[in-house]
Amino acid sequence: MKVLTVIGARPQFIKAATVSNKIRKDGNSEILVHTGQHYDNNMSDIFFEELAIPKPDYNLSIGSSSHGHQTGSMLIALEEIYLKEKPDMVLVYGDTNSTLAGSLCASKLLIPVAHVEAGLRSFNKVMPEEQNRILTDHISDLLFAPTLTAVNNLKNENVTKGVHNTGDVMYDAINLFKERAKEISTINEKLDLSPDSYILSTIHRAENTDNIERLTSIISALSNSGKKIILPLHPRTKKFIEEYNLHVGENIEIIDPVGYLDMISLQENAKKIVTDSGGVQKEAYFLKKPCITMRDETEWVETVDNGWNVIVGSDSNKILDALDNFNPTGTPASAFGNGDTSSIITDIIGKYIG
Repeated sequence: MKVLTVIGARPQFIKAATVSNKIRKDGNSEILVHTGQHYDNNMSDIFFEELAIPKPDYNLSIGSSSHGHQTGSMLIALEEIYLKEKPDMVLVYGDTNSTLAGSLCASKLLIPVAHVEAGLRSFNKVMPEEQNRILTDHISDLLFAPTLTAVNNLKNENVTKGVHNTGDVMYDAINLFKERAKEISTINEKLDLSPDSYILSTIHRAENTDNIERLTSIISALSNSGKKIILPLHPRTKKFIEEYNLHVGENIEIIDPVGYLDMISLQENAKKIVTDSGGVQKEAYFLKKPCITMRDETEWVETVDNGWNVIVGSDSNKILDALDNFNPTGTPASAFGNGDTSSIITDIIGKYIG
């Protein structure tokens, strides 16, 4: 079989690391297309190197721009590649503009689409990610849902054909790479960080960065927490902190974005994690770290239901209270499969293509 995989952003590189390697290990052909949605080294190239992801056959180098311009540019470039390569199936991940462009282009050309992480819903259509995931799910032929909740979300939208509860490829990735992180990553030594001595934070969602009130409230809470905060700073967040002229407390140590192995190490040694990232919420859960989510909702309701994630929005008081008092007990329940999702997905694609 010949699968064409479209990726473009950090979380997709991590997910593809497990599935792409499995596809190729089984002797199948894969064409890997990188849209360039994340384009600097710390957000892109380093992930291919660390995770041994095959070098992309095509790098579209589209970069950052408005949603319409970025998605349209991807559609134009992908159509030419699809017509040239004639894949049996197009494989997309998650909820980015790369996901939407990859699936929409394939659907228009009558090429079957497989969507990894299907069925996630925040029920907030203001989010571009929510729009992308809904549209992608409704034009996909194979929908790989990571949880039973995701399956039920699809069922509620009358999407039942081609739906498979496969588990979560991010769980595969953590299991595969956390030991390598212990062997290779030196980030904690470089930053002189001892275990449980700091809070790890990430902020990148447009709903927080593009809103001066929300970002001001978040930075204020972190700055006034009295705790050591390690903040790998996303380029978008850096831009708006400077544009809004926000004061960042001396307790916050800003570092450049890091690779996946360094990120695992930072998460595994943190006391708590405070984030607006969907992927980091899950990684915290898999690594048994208390997670404080700076959003008004989450797609990963299992992490909240099992008591290891708390939703605080951008409310300074709620953030500060959680930093002080949120301390889960017990062991996170297994809600994301058994760590063999990549094999399950590859087998289903193989049977579908025949």
